[in-house]
Amino acid sequence: MFLENTSNGSCPQGWIEVITGSMFSGKTEELIRRLRRADIAKLNVQIFKPAIDTRYSEVEIVSHDAKSIKSVPVEKAQDILKYIDNSIDVVGIDEAQFFDNDIIEVCNTLANRGIRVIVAGLDMDFQGNPFGPMPYLMSIAEYVTKVHAICIRCGALAHYSHRTSASKEQVELGEKDKYEPLCRQCYTKAIENEEVN
Repeated sequence: MFLENTSNGSCPQGWIEVITGSMFSGKTEELIRRLRRADIAKLNVQIFKPAIDTRYSEVEIVSHDAKSIKSVPVEKAQDILKYIDNSIDVVGIDEAQFFDNDIIEVCNTLANRGIRVIVAGLDMDFQGNPFGPMPYLMSIAEYVTKVHAICIRCGALAHYSHRTSASKEQVELGEKDKYEPLCRQCYTKAIENEEVN
């Protein structure tokens, strides 16, 4: 899926793919799967992650099920362009919600150069609000894949990342120690209970 360049020979065809959903939904796993398939197809791949994300590794993107692939940590979105030359066919970007809004321009620039850009990130923050540049990336992408976790409380499809810690900061790195995937109904109940207490 999404491996072939559909150019008619007149110009290179780049595009943007977004993989999104809640925490524990398999976004990074799907990103890694697509990047490995591109590598098998002998395409030149370059992978990036925000330097802030050091949960599992400083230089790899790592899924919750421990799949990993080497990446370049960058402080800000514009830094990605420093690593791209004419040999690159595919760019992977993980945890895009942590980047500044320049990530939108960066993705467009890369796609306009004929590069396939695959971006993974949370669509909503812990309060259920659109997260950072993700809504904009979804709107400019040719392909959007929304993946779901399983609600930890009832077993339904989950698309909310409920924070179990007391922090109110939008960005708080954590795993199962601080977050749980919830469906709409369980998320609503959890928020109502927090407001009562």
